[in-house]
Formats: sequence, C-alpha cells, structure tokens
Amino acid sequence: MGAYFDNAATTYPKPKAVYDYMDIFYRENGGNAGRGQYKLAATASRIISETRKMIQTVLQCENKEVIFAPSATLAMNMVLQGIIAPGMHIYISPFEHNAVTRTLYALEKSKNIIVHVIPFGIQGGYDIDAVRAEFKKNAPGVLVISHASNVCGLIAPVEELTSLAKEFDCITVLDIAQTAGLVPINIGSNNIDYAVFAGHKTLYGPIGIGGLVKKPESNPTPILFGGTGVESALQDMPHEAPSRYEMGSQNIHAISGLHTALTWFLENAEDIRRIEDGNHKRLLSTLRAHSNITIVGPQERSNCIGVVSCLFDDYSSDNIGDVLDRYEIAVRTGLHCAPVAHKTLGTFPAGTVRFSVGYFTSEEDFYELEKALGFIEENS
Repeated sequence: MGAYFDNAATTYPKPKAVYDYMDIFYRENGGNAGRGQYKLAATASRIISETRKMIQTVLQCENKEVIFAPSATLAMNMVLQGIIAPGMHIYISPFEHNAVTRTLYALEKSKNIIVHVIPFGIQGGYDIDAVRAEFKKNAPGVLVISHASNVCGLIAPVEELTSLAKEFDCITVLDIAQTAGLVPINIGSNNIDYAVFAGHKTLYGPIGIGGLVKKPESNPTPILFGGTGVESALQDMPHEAPSRYEMGSQNIHAISGLHTALTWFLENAEDIRRIEDGNHKRLLSTLRAHSNITIVGPQERSNCIGVVSCLFDDYSSDNIGDVLDRYEIAVRTGLHCAPVAHKTLGTFPAGTVRFSVGYFTSEEDFYELEKALGFIEENS
C-alpha cells in the first residue's frame, strides 16, 4: 500500500498487537462463547465480557449495556427498527449515513413515519432555537445525530441537541462510528438513550465487529432471532440483554481483535488524539497550499475530526480518484454513503474527494500526497 488517506472508511494500518494476536487466535482460542463449559468456550466468553467492559470504559458508560453486532450498520438497524412506532416524527441531522437514512426510508413505507432534517446553516451551523421551534410543531419521537460527519468531519453539539430532545421526552440515538474514543464524550449521560459504534474505525479494531450501547431500561423489540446459548427452551428471545439481541455464534475472532485494539487504545489514548489532531492540521495545510483545491464545508479543526472533503478545479472527484490511485494514494470519492450530507453541502450528485487521517498517517504518506497534488495542480 502506498499513502493511505481513507481512515474514515476504516483505519489502516492497525496496531501491530492486533495483527499479532489475531494471527494466532484460532490456533489457541477456537471455542464458541456460551456454548459449553470447557476451556476454549470459557476463554471466548471471558474475552467477550472483558471487551464489553473496555467499551464501557472508553465511552464513559459503565451505567449502560453493550450489545455486539457484526457492524455499526446492523446495530443501527437493530435500534431504529426496534424502537420506531407507526406515525412517529423522526428527526435526523443533515449528515446522516445511509445506515440511518435507508433504514428510515424503509420505515417510511412500512410504518408511515415522518422524517425531518433538523435546521442547519452552512455558515451558522446548528440552530438550537430553530430546532426547538420544529420540535414544537411536531413532537419528536426519535432524534438521530451523527456525532461527526463522515463527509466533512463536522462535530455536532450533542449535549445541546440531546438535552433539548429530552425536554420533549424524545428517544435519542447517537452515531459515533467516526468518533468513538477519538472525541471524548460521556455516553453514560442520561440524555443519550442509544449510541452505535464501529470497532474498525477510531477504535482501531478489525472489520466484523461493532455494536450499540443502551440504557438498561431501554428494550427495543428484537428484529433478529435465533440461538443464544441461554434459555434455549424458550421460543421467544431471552428477556435479558445482551442475549436478547445477540443471536447466533459471536464473531469471537473479530472481538478478540477489538479486545487487543482497546487494550492498546486505553494505554495510548492521549497520544492517539494528539497525533491525529496534528495530522489533521497537516492535512488542512497541505490541501490549502494548492490554489486549485476548494475545501468543502467547515474548516475549523477545533470543531471537526480529521476528515476533509475537497473539490478540484477542472476535474471530477472520480477523475481525481483515478489520478491519485496511479500514485498509490488511497482516498474516497463520490457521495460517501451520505447523500443528505452532500445535498446540505451543495455537492450532490457529483460528490467530493475525501481525505481522512489517522494515528498511523506518516510523514511518507504526506510526502507522497504533496507530490501527487503538485502534479495535479501543474496540469490543471
């Protein structure tokens, strides 16, 4: 791999400890959690239990339950399909991923819900007073907020929005796929009912494991069914979490990788955040040095994560992707599974070129990027 600037899709590379442990995992720990009392099964169960506790520590939510799922997308479906009732008014931010919007689109057809995008101005950002006025017109049943946009990196004012929602007895759902661990936030707050995380992004684990965090008293209706290893005589799903929502054999290999990644993360959290912030600053400086590049959306580092979308003079986003690929530079082009965000930013339907940094973005990565951007500018 050449220079990697697609960390918003998945962080790469992973910590060496993750590779090392996952390489040997199945040679030493191949049991199925919850399906036996023998050592291999017990070890798998212990790893899962420890990983739940580490998620609670990283997200500051020891008072809440952790449910694992194969991905953040499936976890979001479990939440939204499990809590939304017919006729509800659902409010979303203008930066939601298709994991949210496609799910809600299906529910619009099956449950006749009404979906609203909360007020947002490109220059002024979120207008809390305008959101309050919208809530007064149509009482919110559910508010879904992407903590940070996967298109432009903008961080939402979660505390203000969820506090306002609770004035209307609204269920709050937070998408932290782009921010878990990276942007400190108290997921244990009573104003947050659900938070959905991805293991393979800012937590530096493998693909194949994500999940949700929920209040113990919150009980979405299960949308998936099957064996759990407990209460097997019942044909209903078990009543208690996490078994109520974790059907089938757990992906213990991916969870073991996440366990190792979280161990590394907890030991290095301050350095990870500091280095990612420095790489974000370097990325903005690199892009701003070229007159043929326009950065789309907010540009303040203090209110954004290291995700930057751009337009290039005289080239489509896909054309730039092709050029950068020839230089072995990985970026993401197009709509980034977030068409509502691009409509908000005025870049729909063509999309943008997205650059995203991480802890492992190197000096060599930036050197290769600067060389390629210089070539593009010279040939514009």
